Amino acid sequence: MGLRQRWIRNTILLVIIAVIIAAGVFTLVIRNYYYATARAGLEAKVKTATDFFSNYVAKSYAEFYDSAYRYTESFKDADKLELQFIDPDGWLMISSSGVTAGTTANSPDVWDSIASMQIQSWVGDRELTGERIMAVSAPVIYSGDRVVGVMRYLTSLDKLDGRVWRLSLLVFGVGALVVLMIVGMNLIYIEGVIVPVGEITKVSRRIADGSYGIIIEGEYLDDIGEMVKSINEMSQKIAQAEKVQSEFMSSVSHELRTPLTAIIGWSETIAYNDDLDDDTRRGLGIILKEGRRLTKMVEELLEFTRMTDGRFTLNITKIDVVAELEESISTYDQLLISSGMELDYEPYDGEIPQIPGDANRLKQVFSNVFDNAAKYGRDGKRISVSIKPENNFVVIRIRDYGAGIPEDELPNVKKKFFKGKNARERGSGIGLAVCDEIVRFHGGRLDLSNAPGGGAMATIRLPMKSSVTSEDDAATERRV
Repeated sequence: MGLRQRWIRNTILLVIIAVIIAAGVFTLVIRNYYYATARAGLEAKVKTATDFFSNYVAKSYAEFYDSAYRYTESFKDADKLELQFIDPDGWLMISSSGVTAGTTANSPDVWDSIASMQIQSWVGDRELTGERIMAVSAPVIYSGDRVVGVMRYLTSLDKLDGRVWRLSLLVFGVGALVVLMIVGMNLIYIEGVIVPVGEITKVSRRIADGSYGIIIEGEYLDDIGEMVKSINEMSQKIAQAEKVQSEFMSSVSHELRTPLTAIIGWSETIAYNDDLDDDTRRGLGIILKEGRRLTKMVEELLEFTRMTDGRFTLNITKIDVVAELEESISTYDQLLISSGMELDYEPYDGEIPQIPGDANRLKQVFSNVFDNAAKYGRDGKRISVSIKPENNFVVIRIRDYGAGIPEDELPNVKKKFFKGKNARERGSGIGLAVCDEIVRFHGGRLDLSNAPGGGAMATIRLPMKSSVTSEDDAATERRV
């Protein structure tokens, strides 16, 4: 999950939930406030009226009825409220809205006010119409302990609920606007972070892949600017160190070639002397073997330094890759037989056209891969080779039947100077790195994997066509 997605999940959702909760709580508070205000108004109004009735009018039920009738006739708020008078048994006596007398008032506020001799209220739906109403009932008391009737005010809550609903919509609208503002401001901020982080990630990946010296372009502020500055400095210092290392290896390699050539040459000359005893001849053999090994290491170092500093060239021509592979097989076949190993070659039944490539460089790749297969697959006593065209590529597979490559080493076997923990012989650790670069410069790919059933598999894919070659068979030199 990317940074933007995590931010949306962790921040925006929390903001939206917080706004919804805040708007809901505000709506509930406003509703309770309006209801409490309406209830207090009705209670004050009914208390004043019932106090008057209790003190001056209601000395008997007959007087109460007459006074209630006259009071209802002169009731001025009939357009806003409904006034009811109810007898002590809960029967409706008089109503300002023309509700038929004699019906029973079943809402709990009536019975509670009679029982408690206190003002009681109730909110609910009216039985006849389903309308949501608020009712306040107050007992009319005579002689301090006898309820002669109940005065009741009723009001519709439709307008009140409508006002609460409109305020709720307003609150939620303001909340949505706040969310949009927060999202907008944070998107601007997060984009200011994601864009440079993406650029930093891309350049850092290129640096990790070996493109030392490249820098992150653009001006960045705050901590990101400091990080960009540090990465740029690191890239330039690594490039400088890589350059120094490359120059040093190149210089040392050139200096070693002359004495190694002399050592090998004189050792071969001395070896032709028939008068040498066995110990001397054995010592000369060791000198020759080690000298040739050192010469190979020096050549690999020189090849690698040419690649890293841009002096490596390919002489691209149309070549018969089958013939080049079979020539390498012939060279290694006798060496393998002498080492107690056999080489199985599976040629392609059809015709493989000529491909663009550097014959000498590709034979260098084949020889290096054969050499590795012979060293690490010695226990399997066999190497198998096949070649065939696949999807506009010529695919060469070279497999040994040894112990294979440890899974944790597979991602690193083509890296320069890497040596596996099961390495049988000392070396520079850059042979496969050089081969990988040569194949890559041809537009192909070198893959190393473990084969089913045991052993390691080297797969070389070479394109049948290349943009670096001309239409005719003329050679094209390519500097890489």
